[in-house]
Amino acid sequence: MQDESAALEEAPAVETVSTEDFLARVARGDKAAFAVVYDRTAARVLGLIRRILIDPAQSEEVCQEVFLEIWQTASRFEPNKGQATTWILTMAHRRAIDRIRSSQAGRDRDLRIGVRDFHRDYDDVSERAEIRLENERVMRAMQQLTELQRQAITLAYYEGFTQTEISAKLGVPLGTIKTRLRDGMIRLRDAMGVTS
Repeated sequence: MQDESAALEEAPAVETVSTEDFLARVARGDKAAFAVVYDRTAARVLGLIRRILIDPAQSEEVCQEVFLEIWQTASRFEPNKGQATTWILTMAHRRAIDRIRSSQAGRDRDLRIGVRDFHRDYDDVSERAEIRLENERVMRAMQQLTELQRQAITLAYYEGFTQTEISAKLGVPLGTIKTRLRDGMIRLRDAMGVTS
């Protein structure tokens, strides 16, 4: 009994151990370490996947696949190449994009089969030009934001952080982050001429 209490006193607090260290333990089959990695990253992983897939059910399914992959491939993580969270979020991003591609391939196949006799004229050059012009409009609109608004929007919509995580990352109160995001989105909408 004394050995257990001495071991607990000597063990560092969970908060002081890095996610990289816990991932190394996961690679050795440590279920408790996996639970810590899950607790630390699940919200961001699901948030990123939901931003890509939109569909909640598919997002949860892909999130489960990501954590299964983490459990199975934790030994492949190389700490000298980056942070554990980045490795996990990259894995989640890839899985979400793969799901989109798979769904798109199925839809494309069904479309080819369903309309193989139907042919319409299609202006690919025109569509690419429209997409390029729309991307340029978004980039110009982003330049009209303040640096703080642009930073908050980039973290939220391009990197998958929640408002709470942005607040912690930037050391700014949550209310300020919410205001920056709201004001930034309003300015983007106005700059792009979108009516509500």
